[in-house]
Amino acid sequence: MSDTRRTAVHRIEVLVIDHDELGAEEVGTTIEEARYPNRCIHPRALSSETRWVDWSDEHPLNQPDWEAAYRELFGVRS
Repeated sequence: MSDTRRTAVHRIEVLVIDHDELGAEEVGTTIEEARYPNRCIHPRALSSETRWVDWSDEHPLNQPDWEAAYRELFGVRS
C-alpha cells in the first residue's frame, strides 16, 4: 500500500517591491530557499514579470488602495 495523504496545492500571486534590485530570479530563489519549520510549506517560483517604476513614498503601489495601480501596471483586468 502506498504512503499517501491528501495535500493542498495553492497558487498564490505575490507582488514584491524590490528596492535593492535583487532581480526577479534572486527574489524567487530567496522565497524558495527560506527555511520553513518542518518544511511545512515548499514554495516554488513558477514565473515572473518585471516592470520598472520611479518609486517614492507617494507611489500608487505604496498606498492603501494600491490594487488599481497594480492592475494598470501589469495589465490585469478587474
